[in-house]
Amino acid sequence: MKTEHQEQAASWYASPWVQLVFGVICMAMIANMQYGWTLFVNPIDEKYHWGRAAIQVAFTIFVVTETWLVPIEGYLVDKYGPKPVVVGGGLLCALAWLINSMASSLPLLYVAAAIGGVGAGAVYGTCVGNALKWFPTRRGLAAGITAAGFGAGSAATVVPIANMIKHSGYEATFLWFGLGQGIVVFALGLFLLAPPASMLANVSNAVKSALKRAVHNATPREVISAPVFWVMYLMFVMMAAGGLMATAQLGPIAKDFGLHDSPVSLLGLTLPALTFALTIDRVLNGLTRPFFGWISDRIGRENTMFLAFAVEAIGIVALSKFGHSPTAFVVLTGIVFFAWGEIYSLFPATCGDTFGPKFAATNAGLLYTAKGTAALLVPFTSIVTAATGSWHAVFMLASGMAAVAALLALFVLKPMRRAYVLQHAEPSLEMPYESTRISESARISAGGS
Repeated sequence: MKTEHQEQAASWYASPWVQLVFGVICMAMIANMQYGWTLFVNPIDEKYHWGRAAIQVAFTIFVVTETWLVPIEGYLVDKYGPKPVVVGGGLLCALAWLINSMASSLPLLYVAAAIGGVGAGAVYGTCVGNALKWFPTRRGLAAGITAAGFGAGSAATVVPIANMIKHSGYEATFLWFGLGQGIVVFALGLFLLAPPASMLANVSNAVKSALKRAVHNATPREVISAPVFWVMYLMFVMMAAGGLMATAQLGPIAKDFGLHDSPVSLLGLTLPALTFALTIDRVLNGLTRPFFGWISDRIGRENTMFLAFAVEAIGIVALSKFGHSPTAFVVLTGIVFFAWGEIYSLFPATCGDTFGPKFAATNAGLLYTAKGTAALLVPFTSIVTAATGSWHAVFMLASGMAAVAALLALFVLKPMRRAYVLQHAEPSLEMPYESTRISESARISAGGS
């Protein structure tokens, strides 16, 4: 039996782009666990009458377990490689939806959510962390492409899932989609590899030569003691909260707006407003990740954050004001998701730039727990809406947080990150910290990535 070192040296799949493709497919397979959830909320409530707020607790449990355990899963990846973590994650994802298909009580629904969260987090954290390692000179693009699998992965299955729920029931939909997705993750997980140590050494030397500074590989302990990390964490929470609210509550929002089954004709297609919105949102939520990741590789992480977060703030206000029109609802939710999904490429890339590639999976996992913290706010959106009689207050809060995050990116994070990087640079360093582009010769020596 080949060791992982032998596989890295000899296997056709031991290359950056093949590993990236496998990671993207795995991400696409777990996407419905988050982005498809909103399609199940109303059918579950119609059958058991548990209340949407109580059902949405399952979504929060899923996101919390998906994110807060990623640092542990990242540690396992850094220590043992990506294969066992993703294989185990695929099995847990399949088990979670199998339990969902039979859940006849809220506690059982919550148990399934926790199991699914652990499985999805194992897959997500591993694939993003592995991409950061295989593409150390193009972290924004690599993280964006990988995260795009999660953001857009459910786009192709929105209509099939909606139709299957309508014709076969949500229970059968949970069962068959859960098993299918889990099997694919399990199979591809067997082919995932970490980059060879020699590649990381070559990259460190190339970057040191190109940027004239030592590459500082911060340990997880150093990361959590750095103030700049907590600024990123706060910004991540504020941005993730609004997007998670839209992700979990889009079905209920459409129903309360009276748009659930309203036909919308766009791009030569006619679909119910919610189905159309979900499909377009998934596509845009995926495209935004490599798009803004690529831009950030060129104009800087914080500049890109300011641009995207400001668009998000404006888009949410517009959705609140004009979203009662079916066509406007579809278009504006697309804008909201396009300006939100990039956080899953920008923050991991910024983390990798700041703290180095050696512990990239663990450190990115620590930052990713911010998503779980943000998820704690999702059930309260149903409570606030019930108390106020509309979604307006929730929309305004989400817009305000996006606006604050945009300002923090430019006026707080940017100078703090510059100071942190300069603190760990060689005394002769004169180059600005945000230079993420290195010479072509450095890229070649990095293994063609």
